[in-house]
Amino acid sequence: MLRKLDHQSMGGAEFDWLSTVYHFSFADYFDETKINFGVLRVLNDNLISPHSVYKTTTNNNIETLTYVVDGELTYTDQHGHNCVLKRGQMHYMSAASDVEQIRSNNTAQPTRVLEIGISPQPHHRHQTHGDYHFDFEARHNQWLHMVSDIHGDAPITINQDVNIYTIILDEKNTATINVPLGRQAYLMQIEGFSEANGIALKEQDALEIIEDEIHIEATHTSHFIVIEMPKSSHPYM
Repeated sequence: MLRKLDHQSMGGAEFDWLSTVYHFSFADYFDETKINFGVLRVLNDNLISPHSVYKTTTNNNIETLTYVVDGELTYTDQHGHNCVLKRGQMHYMSAASDVEQIRSNNTAQPTRVLEIGISPQPHHRHQTHGDYHFDFEARHNQWLHMVSDIHGDAPITINQDVNIYTIILDEKNTATINVPLGRQAYLMQIEGFSEANGIALKEQDALEIIEDEIHIEATHTSHFIVIEMPKSSHPYM
């Protein structure tokens, strides 16, 4: 089963320092049909203005991941953790308590990041925190496995049965996603244009995949992220 989500139907917000698209209900945006997709609770596509800073508080009931699409992001928090992330790199946190964080774009160009929130397993949580500087070429025309659960073998592990992959396809190149029985996945077209099983996707569009296989062809150079997870009895709620 496939369902396309056009980015023009999504929520969002505009500030002097930030322009954002909300794939799910967030902050002042609420749509009862877009609460979550399985354990995927947050996917915000943020464009941070040059020389801008914003503060957030991560609570202890969500796994947070920040993927830099373009530009440079500086991260600091109240515990003294700090890092600078560039295109294709990721920050992750599984907090045992609320954590205040500061994200800054200290450059003269906009920075685009994806903020991802995953509902964790309710028990046996492991506190994790860090960043991973993936080799950018490792996703060129092949899937790069970035995130898995704590028993998996991805470079980043979180407290949920989730796998996150990314790929950059050259124009006319193809890729396949096979989502088996009992699983579902959320595909986002980060950059470019493509067709997935004949469905046209533009930048910021998404595709929900439930127990299905899709074949992607990049009609222009395309950048994707896929978040794969257990099938929910009510996948859209």
